[in-house]
Amino acid sequence: MSFSTGDSVVEIDDDRKREEEEDPFLAFIEYARSVIYPDEEGDPNGNEAGYTGPGWSWIASRILKTCISYSSGVTAAILLSDLSQAWSDQNRTGAPKKRPEIINQLKRKHRRTKLPNTVTIDSIYEKNFLSLSSVLEAVIVDAFVLPGTNIYMLTLGDYWSSNTIDLYLHRRYYDLVEPPNGILKKAREVFLTGCYLRTAKEGSGSPRLLPTEYLVILLDEYMDDDAILIGAQFCSDSFSSISLDAVKNGVSYSLYARIESIGSLEIQGQCGSLQRKQIILVDNDGVKLRFLLWNEQVILANLFSVGSMLALDRPYIASSAESAIETTDEFCLEYGTATQSYLVPFVQHEEQVCLSSTQNRNQGSSLHAAVEPSQGPRVSQVILPCDSQGSIDFSNYPFQSFVVDLRDKMTGISLYGVVTDMFRERNTAGVIFSLKIDDVTGSIWAKLHFSQSWSLGRVSLGHMAYISGLTCSRTKQNRFELSWFEKDTGASFINLSCLPALVNSSCLHKLSRLSDLSSRRSSMHICRVWLDQVDHCYVTTRFLHAPCGHFVKEMPSGVDECSFCQCDCGGEVVRAFYLKITLADENTKIFAWCTGQTATELLQISPDEFYELPEDEQVMYPSSLENERFMVALVNCKQQGYGSCGSLTPEAADAAVSWEITRALKCE
Repeated sequence: MSFSTGDSVVEIDDDRKREEEEDPFLAFIEYARSVIYPDEEGDPNGNEAGYTGPGWSWIASRILKTCISYSSGVTAAILLSDLSQAWSDQNRTGAPKKRPEIINQLKRKHRRTKLPNTVTIDSIYEKNFLSLSSVLEAVIVDAFVLPGTNIYMLTLGDYWSSNTIDLYLHRRYYDLVEPPNGILKKAREVFLTGCYLRTAKEGSGSPRLLPTEYLVILLDEYMDDDAILIGAQFCSDSFSSISLDAVKNGVSYSLYARIESIGSLEIQGQCGSLQRKQIILVDNDGVKLRFLLWNEQVILANLFSVGSMLALDRPYIASSAESAIETTDEFCLEYGTATQSYLVPFVQHEEQVCLSSTQNRNQGSSLHAAVEPSQGPRVSQVILPCDSQGSIDFSNYPFQSFVVDLRDKMTGISLYGVVTDMFRERNTAGVIFSLKIDDVTGSIWAKLHFSQSWSLGRVSLGHMAYISGLTCSRTKQNRFELSWFEKDTGASFINLSCLPALVNSSCLHKLSRLSDLSSRRSSMHICRVWLDQVDHCYVTTRFLHAPCGHFVKEMPSGVDECSFCQCDCGGEVVRAFYLKITLADENTKIFAWCTGQTATELLQISPDEFYELPEDEQVMYPSSLENERFMVALVNCKQQGYGSCGSLTPEAADAAVSWEITRALKCE
């Protein structure tokens, strides 16, 4: 599957500018960035490009998440407040720039990417809260014994905070802190999770962290002491040297291996009483072995990353039968009561990415240009992380990505465009849907992978979608292909056309007249209309598949099959309207169709209530709605090229009209 574009660079550039002018959502993203990260705040200590502000996809995702939270509508003030707070929490821009000197010294060589669940110490103080799954990436500022006790404490700081916090050290680590050779000492970096916070109200003085078993000590192979420790303690044993008979006789092992993969959470046992995570380790001889985490231990995986080197001292060696896993291996590793873990974190390489000429010419929005009309391009290149396979992570890319920009080995991509084709892949091992998305520069197919079934709600042709967490690769046919996995970190799919908040958020849309629909490039339009010629409307009820919002058909066998998911619907069917009706404004009229919740909003009655009405009352009911006024979202579902793979669903194909009403809000 490939992307296609035949336009010149100049034409594409002009199309981008026109799209932003006609799409207030895109314009607001640029405006929001200018507010929360003004140009003059460029950090000279950031990357070589001088830009350390929020990525385009970060802003877009935050705006859409806020819209989902405020379904009745948002204002510019609400969005900017949420964005500013989120950006401040993430980067601690408002915190005093005074932290322990040892952290300042270490920060100069700090190149590691934050783990997904990392929180800062400053945020703990501000929120007075810490979840058990949160991760602290900390530096030991001090290690000491509480006066009059034998309790060890660690004072921790981090690279993003001005505050420090004290941790009661768990006793399983006491032998690592005792002088003179204790490894848990000043300037040592640690990861920890599973922490309970003892607030100041619960005790005296400042908040403190209660002991946690889930602590990982970071090692640096380029530091002499750490290199000696790795060589002396962890390189004499290998996976092949492990013997179950020796384990039974009390022999313990110290192992060193690379983390190849971290599995997803598995739920086992009756009522989901047992949780498990599998981590695949590969030692220096290329031998693979499973490292299992059970129940509350699974949060330890939050401290690991693929590609890192994991050193396990005294792991529990369990037989495969004992661990109840299906494998040809004789045994596996577990996190035992005496196990201590060390980590040499995988540090992503960085790749210098030069912006295309079209991106460089089109970095500002019309809103921003009005504030700074003379502003030129801010950067001409950015530095992005690159993993061990050479894939470049675009999740923090400062600008909007377009189809024409896609290349091999790109990850963390976000696209914003129109759905022009979609269908379920047949004869595949998993649940995979293919979706074609168009933007102003071209079109490309994406394969959406779901863990069980379609979970994105109603999506149809002509709908505007925002997709994040995409990966681009080159196929054997030398074509580019996008892939998206539902459970991946950073993966999201938001259908803007069906977003309830959009029709009531004037900062994110521009009102269109019905007479202008055919002349505007935008696929989605917000219009103020009234219902007209209701005597000629068509309304009926049908059953639809609740997870995807598409109609079902009854097969000869009597089974209800979803026309979109191509599966037996089981009990997941609900009654819904299918409505075709005339919309009018001061200039013209159009014929449009809708279904689901949108039709319910227009008819102001539930499908079940309507179905229970006598037939003559069903016929008369629409007449009561003449001249009722609504704000509606309209999409063109039948432009040339849409549904070329025969993916038009029955509701769209039967309508014989081009316009679908995707949202409706009654005007008071």
